[in-house]
Amino acid sequence: MTPPSRPRKASGMNASPTPSVPAAGSAGTDVLRTLLERPIPAVMGVLNVTPDSFSDGGEFIAPEQALARARAMIEAGVDIIDIGAESTRPYKGARPVTAADELARLKPLLAELVALGVPVSIDSMKAEVVAFALDQGVAIANDVWGLQRDAGIAPLVAAKGVPVIVMHNRDSVDAAIDIIADMKAFFQRSLEIAAKAGVARDKIVLDPGIGFGKTAEQSMTALARLREFDMFGLSILVGASRKRFIASVSPSEPKDRLAGSIAAHLIAAQRGAKIIRTHDVAETLQALRVAHAIESKQ
Repeated sequence: MTPPSRPRKASGMNASPTPSVPAAGSAGTDVLRTLLERPIPAVMGVLNVTPDSFSDGGEFIAPEQALARARAMIEAGVDIIDIGAESTRPYKGARPVTAADELARLKPLLAELVALGVPVSIDSMKAEVVAFALDQGVAIANDVWGLQRDAGIAPLVAAKGVPVIVMHNRDSVDAAIDIIADMKAFFQRSLEIAAKAGVARDKIVLDPGIGFGKTAEQSMTALARLREFDMFGLSILVGASRKRFIASVSPSEPKDRLAGSIAAHLIAAQRGAKIIRTHDVAETLQALRVAHAIESKQ
């Protein structure tokens, strides 16, 4: 598909063509800044090279399958490719793996993935894995434990000068807690860790961690009240793609949750999310473009 040219409007959501950002690894801050300046949220495509991810486990674990998937997402107009080699599925059942396991899955394809020219982020909570990925030219670190699980990640991203996505997470679900207060406290701790390590604040993106350590109701509350995280003055990433909370409203299996995913992502965009993480790049991008086109007629 040949995406349309991108008018440079200052607000709302707009079409995002084949990426015109610097190559992954060339200037991480510039990559992030360029993406965040776009009138619609940047679209981050999920690439799981794992056997047990909740939606697509095993589908792209072979390097040739993973690269074919990446090329298809690029053709669809993806802005960032987020690669993960350990399932961080937001429900019970994920099997922890060692850094050596992750590296064994990444080494056969990461350099070739980066060479495709679209910014790549590494979805890992291990500093050793993140360090390898950044050395291969990956542009962004994506830590699902918000710099609070592996103490080596914050100093690493500070030294490398790359952006980092800080996600809210919990070891267990507690339906009784005020989830928004919990998230704000978590983000405050993460930002203190980042500041102490020397991570520039403008290189941090916050992720509410939809589905992670949350009930379905809490995940929906986090989306509904997304604007409350504006208090931190940072960009927000939302990844609601195929998450289980959708099935709590409309019973469905992960691959049958496209419509619910798009609904959640459009609401997130309306509430200020600047990056949308999705399994379904073309459909999500179309929804964001159409929503912006309609909004621009007001």
